[in-house]
This record gives sequence, C-alpha cells and structure tokens, in this order.
Amino acid sequence: MQLAWKVAEGSKVRLKDYDPNFVDKYTDRALASAELEKLSEELGVLQQLLAAAQHHSVLIVLQGMDTSGKDGTIRQVMAQVNPLGCEVRSFKGPSSREQVHDYLWRIHRVVPGRGMISIFNRSHYEDVLVVRVHNLVPETVWRQRYAAINNFEQMLAQNDMIILKFYLHISFEEQEQRLLARQEDRTKAWKLSSADWVERKYWNDYQQAYGDALSRCSTDEAPWYIVPANRKWYRNLLVARTLVSTLRPYRKEWQAKLVKRGEQELARIEKVQQAGERPVEASTTIHS
Repeated sequence: MQLAWKVAEGSKVRLKDYDPNFVDKYTDRALASAELEKLSEELGVLQQLLAAAQHHSVLIVLQGMDTSGKDGTIRQVMAQVNPLGCEVRSFKGPSSREQVHDYLWRIHRVVPGRGMISIFNRSHYEDVLVVRVHNLVPETVWRQRYAAINNFEQMLAQNDMIILKFYLHISFEEQEQRLLARQEDRTKAWKLSSADWVERKYWNDYQQAYGDALSRCSTDEAPWYIVPANRKWYRNLLVARTLVSTLRPYRKEWQAKLVKRGEQELARIEKVQQAGERPVEASTTIHS
C-alpha cells in the first residue's frame, strides 16, 4: 500500500525529485473515495481508544505552499473524528504577546494533552521558512533553530506524543490554476489575498527552505512525510493511509489498558456490593 513518502533521518531532500502529480496508477476516484471513508471510520475508532486510554497524544503538522490544501485535508481526513477530542490550530504571524516570548512558546502552550489530537495548520516551521525567505532574522538565528526544533520535538515524543508532519507538495503551475479558479469564483474569492500572488515570486526560495527543513528536521521520533498534492483526492487518501498505519499498531496497547482499567473498576464495584452498602437515612433532628 502506497503511503506518503517518508523522509529518512539524515537524508537530503530536493523537492524537485518528487512528482506532485504522482498517483501510483490509482486513477479510480470512486475507489479512492470508498477507501478514504473506511480509513476515516477507522481513524474515528482509533481516536476513541486514544482518548479513553489517556496515555498518548497525537500531533499532526500540515505545511505547504498557499493553496496546497491544508484546510481541505483536515476536513476530508478527519471527517469522522470526534471534535471533542481534536483541536485545530492555525499559526499566522505572531501576536504582540507572542513576540515577547521565544518562537516556540506559542507552540508549546497548545500542544495536545494525553488522549487528544492536535492538528497544526502551519506551525513552528514558519520560523525556519518565512523568516528565512524574507530575511526577518539573521541567518545565524534561523540556522540554530533546526537543532532547537529537533530537541523540542524529541522532548514531546519522550512524553508519549505521536508526531506526524506532512508537507503537501504542489507544483508552481497547479498553484496558479487554483488561485485563478478562486479569483474567477466569486463564492471563493474571499480566500484570496494579494499576498498570495506576491509570495509566488519567492517560490524557489521557499522550495529551498522547505527542502532544508525537511532534511534537517525529519527524525525517527518526528518524521516528515512528503505528500503529492496536485490531485486533492489522492492527497487526502495518502494522508489518511499514513495516519491510520501509524496509529493502528497502538490499538492493542490502548485496548489492553482499557481492559485492565475495566477489571480494576469491576473489582471495586464487587467490593462495594459485597459490603452491602445502603443509603444513609436522612437525619430528622430539628435544631432550634
């Protein structure tokens, strides 16, 4: 089964070597839709076990150029996940409050607690991407951040957080088509910004910055996955497959914890029942 392309730790990523049109000879969209629905159902079941077991948490990072489909991926892949156990965070430019802290402060304060799934629509990686492309900080500063990010993610993983990071890979031409489609559809024009077109001038710089980030920050504890995203339906399918295949091995462990917890609670219930506990009668004493 084809999954998203996992970036091996220590490997050198050149995004031009990855075809954003790739669909692995999978051309039947109806079959893909049916598979996605089943995967979404299984993801919902896994999320219920995750939430009940209260041992692990899950962090999903979505990055990509404008129009790569971060919002659409969340809507389609997480369609059957209980919203009570899932949070979506979108990171734009830092607020005045966030600016007086280190760049990881606003990230760390919203990472998922045990039993929860958090999805980051953009993330701490903006601080080695946009700040680099637009020279917002000196090179010596953003280069140091690769190691800091790796240490941060390692610490999260050591505290039982399952981390998956997806780069949604679209082509320069596909981005233009999507921007023009939004521009022509008045019902979607609200999604547009003049900045979308301005940023296209920095496409090659962003591709280099992304390549370096994926190369420097894909680890066994927090791997990066490259998702061919020119075909939205295939993008969604690969993300769902990768998520489910990562979480599925935890299923037995979570179920075992719940069975053990149930047995302990049954033992306590039995003890209470054997003691023959009865409700205490209300006092009828009247105090003057």
